[in-house]
Amino acid sequence: MDLGLAGRRALVMGASKGLGRSVADALAEGGAHLVISGREQASLDAACAELRALGAASATGIVADVADGAQMDALARGAQEAMGGVDILLQNHGGPPPGPALEVTEEALTTWFQRIVLSPIRVANAVLPGMRERKWGRIVNVGSTGMVQPLPNMVLSNTLRASLMGWMKTLSAEVAHEGVTCNIVAPGAIRTDRSIETASGLAKRSGKTVDEVIAERSKTIPAGRYGTPAEYGPLVAFLCSNQAAYITGSILRADGGIVRGW
Repeated sequence: MDLGLAGRRALVMGASKGLGRSVADALAEGGAHLVISGREQASLDAACAELRALGAASATGIVADVADGAQMDALARGAQEAMGGVDILLQNHGGPPPGPALEVTEEALTTWFQRIVLSPIRVANAVLPGMRERKWGRIVNVGSTGMVQPLPNMVLSNTLRASLMGWMKTLSAEVAHEGVTCNIVAPGAIRTDRSIETASGLAKRSGKTVDEVIAERSKTIPAGRYGTPAEYGPLVAFLCSNQAAYITGSILRADGGIVRGW
């Protein structure tokens, strides 16, 4: 199925690896122009070469840290200059550290509010005028199953992602008639560097190996395993397609069935 991605201009945040990279790969295979962001130019340059080999019409890497609002402004501006506009925005960022509600600090909430809530909104606000003028746009956020079913010991993620979810849902109703869709794709346990790092921390505390921790976690997942990034990116690519024009204000999950409610 032709998703109509050829020639579309996509800004993919946090795309040098992990879930952001899986989305960039899928969009590249569809022939989109890409600007990707990350914190290391060398990693971005290597990723861009691979994306062009996959079929991207063009690929440019811009160093930008979600902790810095000025860098987010520069990213949005640089992407629009590089591609002549942005049709597709993937909002993505590193996840916050674990912790219980009883121990969360105001400093941690403020720090991660910038990264999880303000930075994605800041970039979206910069590219939305062009999408609305052209009557076509796609905004997709890399969410978490914690948005639907709060995760134990993940108070920062549960609290702040819910804030962004509220903004996305509100925005989706305001721009739907202008051809702009806003959706969230919530991953469950996907085998990325982040999930391995989390498993490593649990392994150290429990005296188990990383493989043992992953095997135990896999038993709680109806699919019986962690997902792969290659099972995430194509779902986002579909939401960025012409065929998904009637899907907006929704959360789709790629979680192997771990969330028990619909």
